[in-house]
Amino acid sequence: MTSSTTRPFFDEEVRHLLRFGKRARVPEGFGWLADDGSVDASRGTHLWITGRMTHCFALGHLLGDPDGLGLAEHGVAALLDGPLRDRQAGAWRSAVAHEGAPEEGRLVSYDHSFVILAAASALLAEVPRAGELLEAALEAFDRLWWDDDAGMVVDSRSPRTLAVDPYRGANANMHTVEALLGAYAATGRRLHLERALRITSRICEQFEAHDFRLPEHYDESWSPLLDYNREFPADPFRPFGSTIGHWLEWSRLMVEVRTACAQRDLPYPAALDVIPQHMYRKALLEGWGPDGMPGFIYTVDFEGRPVVAQRMYWVLCEAIGAAETLREATGDASYDLDVDGFASWARAHLIERPGEWHEELDEKNRPASGTWVGKPDIYHALQAMVIGRLPVAPSFAEGIARRTGRARPPFAEIGSLPHRDRSGAPVGRRRPRESEAPAHF
Repeated sequence: MTSSTTRPFFDEEVRHLLRFGKRARVPEGFGWLADDGSVDASRGTHLWITGRMTHCFALGHLLGDPDGLGLAEHGVAALLDGPLRDRQAGAWRSAVAHEGAPEEGRLVSYDHSFVILAAASALLAEVPRAGELLEAALEAFDRLWWDDDAGMVVDSRSPRTLAVDPYRGANANMHTVEALLGAYAATGRRLHLERALRITSRICEQFEAHDFRLPEHYDESWSPLLDYNREFPADPFRPFGSTIGHWLEWSRLMVEVRTACAQRDLPYPAALDVIPQHMYRKALLEGWGPDGMPGFIYTVDFEGRPVVAQRMYWVLCEAIGAAETLREATGDASYDLDVDGFASWARAHLIERPGEWHEELDEKNRPASGTWVGKPDIYHALQAMVIGRLPVAPSFAEGIARRTGRARPPFAEIGSLPHRDRSGAPVGRRRPRESEAPAHF
């Protein structure tokens, strides 16, 4: 449990984040929020934001937020019926203009992972049509993204020919693990956990082979491209070098994969018992304040030297998530001290107003926009604020459902998604009335 000095702040911040995030609703899904909390119409509607925000509002519904169900329903409907879905390609577009016109660009597996995550969380939250969305997303995943020979996902495809780009990325695979764990939690299907384990096992090997600094970029044979984007080191999705925040994010995900495998009697590499703790400590050693100022830097090279010193808010959030998960998994209460320190730094530098987090700071901890503009979504912050209340579980939605007594029997293998009545509710499972929704923890 997060310390008594930090937990009330996190609980209150959950409410503020959900309130701020509600401003993002647009007809096409959820828009990119500017610094002032208005929708930045110039940026269109992005698939990754719409998927993330749908996931967040599904969590909000499970937490008892009175607007969570309606917003999650909107997100599910937008992903199923809106212009982000390309029915001709059997896929989802990465972005559309606010009037719904498709924007040119490749189909991207990173973006698609958040469709799966949104659908899985919504299904656990009993959002209408979530099962329909999850079925469609998993069908597209099998057809377009999963490379069974590699045990990984490909990164992008041409929207017209569906030709696969030779580039391969660890980032897309990381969020695919998160999505597959969500699908596993929502359906009980062992296949999703097995695939998450295959990806995670390969990433473990890359950590070990490169002195525990993960290469982010690869060619089509999965050989690391260590110089990739050297000339664009601050790229938001493909930066040069190794990304500190991903060490922390992988640390949490590895524990979640390991825990789910142990509960399902699925063998996993012994490295998963030790690498998460090591990666967390290495991230603190090389990522926290190497330039003399507090805060996590963005990237290092493969000698551990700082490359981009900007402080991204999401990295701090993933540090909280990793520390909370490792404390829960190991029983080591010293992680609470780290969480208290992270919370103090966030309050001093990141949080402009309750629920409104600066996306990026410079090396002096001043608001910056070198890589990111505005406050696009609430995904990382919301998860960080919630996770300290939860058991180690395959997904945030399952963890909240367990905590609130709304979880289904664990690991019930179902051959297909639950049959749903005309309203979209699973047959045999009454949708709770709003008044019955559990209060926030």
